[in-house]
Amino acid sequence: MSAPGETNEPLEEISLSDQGTEIQEVHITSPVPQPNGRQTPSAVLTDDQSSVVSTAATTVSTPPSAAKSISISQPAPQRLSSTSITSGQGQTLSIVLITSALKTIAASKEAKRSQQLREATDHALEMINQGLGGDKPREIFEPLRLACETQNEKLMVPSLDCISKLISYAFFVENSPEQSYTSPPGSPSASATSVPTSLADLVTHTITSCYTESTPDAVSLQIVKALLQIVLSPHILVHHSSLLKAVRTVYNIFLLSQSSMNQNVAQGGLTQMVHHIFARTQVTELTQAHFPVDQPVSAAQSTFSLSTPTAAEHDPPTPSTHSYSNQEAVEMDEVARAAGIPLPADEDGSEEGARAETPKTGRMPRIFSLRDLFIKDAFLVFRALCKLTMKPLPPESERDLKSHPMRSKLLSLHLVRTILDSHMPVFMSPSSVILSASTNEATLFVQAIKQYLCLSLSRNAVSSVPQVFEASVEIFWLVLSSMRSKLKREIEVLFNEIFIPILEMRTSTLQQKLVLSTMLQRFCQDPQSLVEIYLNYDCDISAVENIYERLMNIISKLSTVHHGPPPSKAGASAQSPSQVQPGSAKSGQQQTLPSLTTTALSEAAVNADTVALERRLRQQSLESLVFVLRSLVAWKDAAGRNPATLTKSQNGNANGLTVSDPGSGSRSRSSLGEDGKETQSSTDSASIRRTSTASIGGSVDLRVTTPIMERSPLEDDPGRFESEKLRKMTLAEGYRLFNSKPKKGINYFLDKGFIASRTPKNIAAFLINADGLSKTSIGEYLGEGDEENIAIMHDFVDMLDLTNLPFVNALRTFLQAFRLPGEAQKIDRYMLKFADRYMAGNADTPFANATTAYVLAYSTIMLNTDAHNPQVKRRMTKQDFIKNNRGINDDADLPEEILSAIFDDIQTNEIRMKDEVEAQLGVVQPAVGLANVLVNVGRDFQKEAYIAQSNGMANRTEALFKTMMRAQRRGKPAEHFFSASHFVHVRPMFEVAWMSFLAGISGPLQSTDSLEVVELCLDGFKYAIRIAAFFDMELERNAFVTTLAKFTFLNNLGEMKAKNMEAIKALLDVALSEGDHLRGSWRDVLMCVSQLEHMQLIGSGQDQDGRKGSRSKKLPAEELANESRSTHITVSVDMVFSLSNQLSGAAIVDFVQALSDVSWEEIQSSGLSETPRLFSIRKLVEVCYYNMNRIRLEWVNMWAILGEHFNQVCCHSNVHVSNFALDSLRQLAMRFLEKEELPSFKFQKDFLKPFQYTMVHNNNPESRDMVLQCLQQMIQARAHNLRSGWRTMFAVFSAASKVFNESIASYAFEIVTIVNRDHFSSVVFHGSFADLTVCIADFCKASKFQRISLVATSMLRELVSQMLKCPECGFTNPTTREEHVLRANDPMIRFWFPMLFSFVDIILNGEDLEVRRVALESLFGNLKTHGAEFPPEFWDIVCKELIFPIFSVLRSGPQDISRFHSQEDMSVWISTTMIQALRDTIDLWTFHFSILERFLDGLLDLLRSFICQENDTLARIGTSCLQQLLENNASKLSPQLWQRVITTIVWLFKTTTPYQLLDERLRTEVDEGSASTAATEEPQKTTLLPAPLSPPLTDVTDSNLTDPATRKRVFSLIITKCVLQLLLIETTHELLQSNDVYENIPPEHLLGLMTVLDDSYQFARGFNANKEVRNGLWKVGFMRHPPNLLKQESSSAATLVNVLLRIASDKRPEYVKNREDASTRLVLLGRMIISDFNQLKPDVQGRNINAWSPVVAEVLQGFSVCEDSIFHMYLPALYPLAVDLLVKDISPEIRIALRSVLLRISPGA
Repeated sequence: MSAPGETNEPLEEISLSDQGTEIQEVHITSPVPQPNGRQTPSAVLTDDQSSVVSTAATTVSTPPSAAKSISISQPAPQRLSSTSITSGQGQTLSIVLITSALKTIAASKEAKRSQQLREATDHALEMINQGLGGDKPREIFEPLRLACETQNEKLMVPSLDCISKLISYAFFVENSPEQSYTSPPGSPSASATSVPTSLADLVTHTITSCYTESTPDAVSLQIVKALLQIVLSPHILVHHSSLLKAVRTVYNIFLLSQSSMNQNVAQGGLTQMVHHIFARTQVTELTQAHFPVDQPVSAAQSTFSLSTPTAAEHDPPTPSTHSYSNQEAVEMDEVARAAGIPLPADEDGSEEGARAETPKTGRMPRIFSLRDLFIKDAFLVFRALCKLTMKPLPPESERDLKSHPMRSKLLSLHLVRTILDSHMPVFMSPSSVILSASTNEATLFVQAIKQYLCLSLSRNAVSSVPQVFEASVEIFWLVLSSMRSKLKREIEVLFNEIFIPILEMRTSTLQQKLVLSTMLQRFCQDPQSLVEIYLNYDCDISAVENIYERLMNIISKLSTVHHGPPPSKAGASAQSPSQVQPGSAKSGQQQTLPSLTTTALSEAAVNADTVALERRLRQQSLESLVFVLRSLVAWKDAAGRNPATLTKSQNGNANGLTVSDPGSGSRSRSSLGEDGKETQSSTDSASIRRTSTASIGGSVDLRVTTPIMERSPLEDDPGRFESEKLRKMTLAEGYRLFNSKPKKGINYFLDKGFIASRTPKNIAAFLINADGLSKTSIGEYLGEGDEENIAIMHDFVDMLDLTNLPFVNALRTFLQAFRLPGEAQKIDRYMLKFADRYMAGNADTPFANATTAYVLAYSTIMLNTDAHNPQVKRRMTKQDFIKNNRGINDDADLPEEILSAIFDDIQTNEIRMKDEVEAQLGVVQPAVGLANVLVNVGRDFQKEAYIAQSNGMANRTEALFKTMMRAQRRGKPAEHFFSASHFVHVRPMFEVAWMSFLAGISGPLQSTDSLEVVELCLDGFKYAIRIAAFFDMELERNAFVTTLAKFTFLNNLGEMKAKNMEAIKALLDVALSEGDHLRGSWRDVLMCVSQLEHMQLIGSGQDQDGRKGSRSKKLPAEELANESRSTHITVSVDMVFSLSNQLSGAAIVDFVQALSDVSWEEIQSSGLSETPRLFSIRKLVEVCYYNMNRIRLEWVNMWAILGEHFNQVCCHSNVHVSNFALDSLRQLAMRFLEKEELPSFKFQKDFLKPFQYTMVHNNNPESRDMVLQCLQQMIQARAHNLRSGWRTMFAVFSAASKVFNESIASYAFEIVTIVNRDHFSSVVFHGSFADLTVCIADFCKASKFQRISLVATSMLRELVSQMLKCPECGFTNPTTREEHVLRANDPMIRFWFPMLFSFVDIILNGEDLEVRRVALESLFGNLKTHGAEFPPEFWDIVCKELIFPIFSVLRSGPQDISRFHSQEDMSVWISTTMIQALRDTIDLWTFHFSILERFLDGLLDLLRSFICQENDTLARIGTSCLQQLLENNASKLSPQLWQRVITTIVWLFKTTTPYQLLDERLRTEVDEGSASTAATEEPQKTTLLPAPLSPPLTDVTDSNLTDPATRKRVFSLIITKCVLQLLLIETTHELLQSNDVYENIPPEHLLGLMTVLDDSYQFARGFNANKEVRNGLWKVGFMRHPPNLLKQESSSAATLVNVLLRIASDKRPEYVKNREDASTRLVLLGRMIISDFNQLKPDVQGRNINAWSPVVAEVLQGFSVCEDSIFHMYLPALYPLAVDLLVKDISPEIRIALRSVLLRISPGA
């Protein structure tokens, strides 16, 4: 049974025979508990010695275990002598084991010479022969000890052999208990040479004292065996100084022995010792310091318990709790001196010594447990090994691997590595605590050893010896992988100062970079480490560098850098010993310690070929990049599935979370770190399954290796880390800005809050503490002369610690903080402040004042320049320097020794910036000149430069470690290490490094043809795309997918290679595995699929067009063409489409969009050929079939894209393309129509839309005919499933009716006729009746096909009766209407409205006069016939939305001819249709007046629009219809309605009164050339167009009236109003002549009408009498002669007289009170009229006389019939006027009327 970490492989046996040494055998006995409960054997000797050599040597070639020991067996009982003794522990052993050695000693010459030896031997033999001595082991041991001191080989060999056997039987365990330890035994030191008091220490001392440099090999072998026995013994516990002495002795045997076998044995034994020392700490931890029952009492001397538990056992101590004893402090000093680091005052041993010497009083001494001692043992051994690793190598040893220093360093390094690899729990366990007796303080084991471990790494990791460097890198890997939580800042320093620079340095060797690359390769395979490095360094603002980001950039560069020509096969396989990967075994397995014997090291081969190393470096770097991506995928998948598993403490054990291969169809790679060979896994393409969680590629062992945090770990908050990362990026941007423009940088830091306020102190503190600021920029900024800058500079210098420093050191410190600017004034300000600061901090200085320091500082800077500037030819001497500084100390001289010391210091150590020193390191230039050629021969300048640089790196690293240790001892809290658990971290990690990934994997893919490398790169692409797609990183996803698509070379078939075919497979794999997240990148994938199909056609000879177009290009190779048609690719392509039904709802939309785009590009590129490419549209149809079962919501989103695409394709100019698309669309429609559509859903309507679009936009008759054929087939086959699809179909037929091709229109009308005849009830039931009526109406409007339009009109008229009979319409059982509200589903709305609207539509838009006439008749006929059944609410709709809109053209005017082809068409429509529509409307109102009286206002408004037209024809029609309306319905009008009518008439009178005639602005004369000579004649109007009256002239300015065009328009308007006024007077006169109207009009409204007539009369009379106005208008060209309103005056007067006469003679009661008033008004009006008539002159006013004669005659006639009272009242006034008529030549009618008057006043009357 093996210990943890052991293998069960058989041990390699090594036999040895040396100088008669007895052959003995070692077997396994006494078990000791192990950490896992297993048993570790102790060593027991038998008679065969050679097996000791064998078993000790086996550890060299086998993996070491935690407690592996030499295989030893208990002697067989039957081989024991009958004579035996019993030891103090009760074990029985044969006396032969002892007596044989004692007899040999007794018989020797030395025994005869030495009485002490002889007596001791005889006494021991006597005791044994008597069966005694078991309880007195010291007396038995004494002769053996004395024999060993003789240094006689013949005595030493049996003595040591006997001692080994006795140790194995626990013979030397004493029964008497000794005093308990209150502190650990003293640590070993050079002075510890006194003989130990305990028997165990005595035995150890005796064995170790046997070895010297001249010791024979046989003795050395026995010494190793004996020491191994005592160290591994479970009974005799060796601690501290004795233990170290044993280890040191075996170590020296390994180094000094000349025998390779002894070296091997010593190395194996030393390895076992170390394992045992560390393993027993874990044993006691688990067993709680309890031992087996058979343990002797004396062993209890080291078994103690703590009196009180300390906090250190539960919580890690802070750095301030570190404490060491005197000896430990001394040893720390030794380590520091070995590393070349001067310890500060608080780190030397004096303070520790003081604390140790004067312990605090009142504390009880600490009692140490056995485990405490074991842990202290482990610490001492590990510290000693670290010290050994830090010993510097002499130059000659670096070149000689067999030298003692080199072998010592290699062995110590490998032992340190082995300890870390096998016993990491000891380091990381919180219970591993080192106790201090002097201070009662506890220190964690890892805290105690980290300084030694880090100093060891800082010295050895820069070594130019490959073996040393490799071992150091391996140690660093163990630190990084398992101790990163405890060594956070130390790892950062090692990365930034050593390992990353080595990777970037040109002077480092390829072997070094290869070793580091191997380590990074393993690091990249550990997802937990990757994520935690990113979180703790890249997201930590206190970390200087972004380690993760920087590593990715470096690895990317290494993977693409090409150092030489491609390697040959021989060079590719060459390897050097240093190329063996450190720890290339799989994670979790221990590594074999290499043999470090002189023989093994002498067999080391020379370095391998450089080209092979370069190739391997590039290969490993590429693999690392892919491993990073794979790890990120694994972390995302594992953390995303179960975050809890990542936060669970594992106590250092690995938690295997395996991410398996989903079977992507591509070959997967195994780790290339083991044998470099590729393993392939053939995956059946049928096993490919789309999954969003399975990873691509091989499995990743995701292990939680972060050690347990003793404190409660902070929560892994991605938002916090993102914020910290953003803040760090902001800070870096500020650094960049400051380094280019310091002032802007400071403002930036203030704005972002990095500087608290603008006070000089805060700014100075930031400048002095920030790490990324350029020293030059700091110097320039602080040197500015502004007050603010000077104040900041003063605070900056005050913060520098110059206290008690020598002058030159202070000046160096001062000048290291910034770079001194070159301007003299700036330097002066700096030196002044430096002098002031130096004087303030150095009170004991010899300087008299600050001026002395100021001048000396200047002088020192000048000396520095003079001494080290190569351009200075004559340099300053010491005397010159002293002379230059005379009298500067307040007119006195400074002491010469001070000036001399300054001079010497500057001469030997130039004042330079650190970056200058670092920049110059490594620059080793060969000496020039012929004389130096031979000197330079054989020099390795690269190595010399590397050594120079590495020394600087080591010094910087150690200085940083020193600063870190000092800060920890001062109480600075330890940096918290964050353990990662959240998958979201993958996104920012990928964001910061995706360009490095892309460059790193695309470069090799482009440059190489190796399928191994190509496959690796393609795996990287898959992982990267998976990450970018999962986190929806559009830019990154598009970059990787586009790059991968370009590598397919499908657009350049002639250049295609096998790797491009692999890229195609990879792209298909990505499509299958990441389809749900590809989004817009689907376009690149599907474009490649399209190009692949094209390639297959070309390769198979089916694409002749492609071959013709490719004559100038190369065709793909035949094998590639065959590969493109392989089963794998074909199946993968099919699965891209067939598995689309597994895509998410959002992904299928992206997929369809991309496929549509690719399809259109295909068609565009080949649409003009006879055989266009239709691959993608075919696949689009297939995808529709595959996704037919998706939910309707997803289909709506899909069809929004598909419908638009079919719209484009169906309208393509190539009839083959359009017909194919239409047929595909028909097939899809057939499938869709198989599914029943629920009510209120409109999906059928939407997916049939492309047919409508094609009918409208595709002018090809074949395509249009194809559309109709498709619809006809659907109607024939799926009419019973049609729902909302009817609507789209009718829309298609309506579009067909507008086509100029009669066959198309006829075909469509035939289908409509069939639908109307056979499927009318279905159309009605599914709510498409309105669409049917609109469709038939469109055919009615088809003017070019009169036959169709007339038949359609007839069909539409018959549709009314068909509608009323159809039970689905609901007229047979009308529904009740609630609250007199029409719902949308009311039959009136669903059926009557579309029916009537179709008639209105034909009336408005029909081009055929006969069709319009029939529609007009049908409209008003149906309204008359069925209107009585209409509810009032529906009449509202009919009037407002159907009837009144017919006349909307009246308001828009002649400019709105959108419905007509020309104004002539409008005129024809108005004269033939609109006028008739108005008459029918008046007739309709008369017919249904009781129903429509509520809409009288609308009708009156319509009539006003007719009347108020500049076109008198329309006005006359309007007045005529108004007269007809009133005459026909006078008896039906209520007083309220009469009021509306009279109000309308009054409004018309006022609107048409030409008040503008009196506008003075019109009488202003203008230039004759511009003035209009408008005639009184109306312009000839050949067309009848609507022309609404213009608004009044209130908005016309004076300047506008001077414009001839404006004035002409105004004059025309005035004339129009005069004409309309006359027309209204005539209409009013005729209305009042109607008895029906007169008898029904209320008196008050009649009087109102008389008032407007009187106003019209008075206006005309006044205008006619105003000759000034008339002449003014005549002069400005209003008319050819002065204008007058004679007609208006006479007509209004006549109408007024007539009305007054009727009122005066009206006998009805309601008119009684108005009769007298009417008579009075009549007489007064008549007197005025007759008086004006008498003044007319016949010769010049004959026209006026003719106009007024009828009026005068009517006045006289009316006066003659007045009542007597009225007649006699006004007779005196009228009589003279009547008599004056006799002198005129009057008309007969006046004479008759005058005769009537005279007869009444005659005496006989």
